[in-house]
Amino acid sequence: MNSIGQTIKMYREMLNLTQEELAQKVRVGTHTIEKYESDEQIPSNQTLLKLSTALDIPASELAKTNHVNSATTK
Repeated sequence: MNSIGQTIKMYREMLNLTQEELAQKVRVGTHTIEKYESDEQIPSNQTLLKLSTALDIPASELAKTNHVNSATTK
């Protein structure tokens, strides 16, 4: 199963968006997107909603990977 970072990166690349372009859509810094994609940082619920809108995927798709990833790291 993909981590949340892998999922964000996969959908971003499918839309041919750069990290900078996604960061602008979500209104975060490019470095933040880098951290999400490398699983160094988990997006907040509010940011998950923004990411799902920018990537045109259901928020539940990201929340599912977030939940699984969080459960395995505790």
